[in-house]
Amino acid sequence: MSGSIVVVLVLLAAIAVVAIAATVLAVLRDGRGEVRSEPSEEPWTAGNLPSEPYALIRFK
Repeated sequence: MSGSIVVVLVLLAAIAVVAIAATVLAVLRDGRGEVRSEPSEEPWTAGNLPSEPYALIRFK
């Protein structure tokens, strides 16, 4: 019985190592979470919401 538990633990450890390695590779390929901003050419609206914060609009 203890031999089968060891086999299960070894399999779980191997799966964990593969999952951690895949996560690290995915993060490295993605650019370490860097998000490049894309500036808007035209002002946009979403319903009646402006593309700029209300505080900035008030001071223009």
